[in-house]
Amino acid sequence: MRYVLIVFTSLVLSFIFLTEAAPSPWGASELIGASAPDFVLKEVNQKTVSLSGLKGNVVLINFWATWCPPCRGEMPSLNKLYRDYRNRGLVVLAVSTDRSIDSVRDYLSSHPVDFPVLIDSDSKVARRFKVFSLPTSYLLDRNGKVLRRFLGEEEWESPSVRKTIEAALGIQ
Repeated sequence: MRYVLIVFTSLVLSFIFLTEAAPSPWGASELIGASAPDFVLKEVNQKTVSLSGLKGNVVLINFWATWCPPCRGEMPSLNKLYRDYRNRGLVVLAVSTDRSIDSVRDYLSSHPVDFPVLIDSDSKVARRFKVFSLPTSYLLDRNGKVLRRFLGEEEWESPSVRKTIEAALGIQ
């Protein structure tokens, strides 16, 4: 049994690292300081959102999934961050990589958030942002340039994160 598990794991990892479409953790640093890749996605309610249409705002893009415990764990503090700074120019976009929109709707019915939740069921946008683990978030300046990447569950109410957000917003 152990041998089968080792072989299976090796095959899966080989497929992931040899597949051209798989994001690379080493490519993500190229995004810092560059213009964020533009995208157009639909919200859960089918409203279309374009990243380029949000220029002039500081944008926090959070890639997540309903099956991801750390993703679900950070949602309350992400929502609080959004509520605290939305009137100062912060836009939060939660980009779900779930394959099923129904699972996202089910999650949101019991855990509502105030920011838009977009659907990236084929992970095309996540791949353009070099997302290789969830949650991953990107902070963009008002011109759409990537300021910072956050890997893993973040405490969005922490003083260090708030200082970063406030600097991006130009709050002294």
